[in-house]
Amino acid sequence: MRKLCLLALFCSPLAVAQEVKVETNSLMRLPNTTSTLQLERLDVADYGTLLVPANVTELKVDNLHLGREARIAIVPTEQSLQLIVRRAQLDAGSQITSRGAPGNYQKAARPGRNLNLRIEALTAQELSVDARGGAGAPGYVGLDGGNGQEPGCTWGQAGRGADGDGGGDGRPGAAGAQVRLELPRDFPGEQIKVWVDGGAGGLAGAGGKPGAGGKSKGCLVYQTDGGKNGRPGAQGQPGSAGQTGSLTVQRL
Repeated sequence: MRKLCLLALFCSPLAVAQEVKVETNSLMRLPNTTSTLQLERLDVADYGTLLVPANVTELKVDNLHLGREARIAIVPTEQSLQLIVRRAQLDAGSQITSRGAPGNYQKAARPGRNLNLRIEALTAQELSVDARGGAGAPGYVGLDGGNGQEPGCTWGQAGRGADGDGGGDGRPGAAGAQVRLELPRDFPGEQIKVWVDGGAGGLAGAGGKPGAGGKSKGCLVYQTDGGKNGRPGAQGQPGSAGQTGSLTVQRL
């Protein structure tokens, strides 16, 4: 019933809800029917995760509580997210993640999502924000070389194995996000932990295996020698790391 009520509330350009609660060890995704959400209270219980869709560009919360190891996970996209919180209580191990997505053979790695986070009153042992870029895709593995042809007893010699193809280069990692924090003046700077590193470059593709030479063959009149094996393909180059993002901290 709670989910149905949330869907009904989140059908206008500016959606307002009284409370959203994520249960322990569970995942909840905010509706993607609007770009701006306003919540009176957001409570993510221990080890729970709230997923913020890509189309949400502004989220306002009057009272935020993140339990132990709880997460607010922000889906990567080119549009930045404005997260404004009046009062926040963050328990040990909780985190806001705005990480990019790793690349694969079909898609390039995605950068961390730019985040503007404003918290007017904060109670926490640590504010942790992870906005690193996605890792690059690995290079393709080279094709194996074909085996050499076996000789006959009345003609020729054994064929040489073909060389393996070279491995592909790893793809570059994506950039870290641009993060701007607006925090209370009395919150200690050493308790602010933010990561905006670029994603790691993709691993180099392995070279293809060499083809085996044709095997030697004993005949009635003479014996043919075996063919030489091919050479293994060269390994590709690792991808470059993504560009480091930026962090700006302003005191309220």
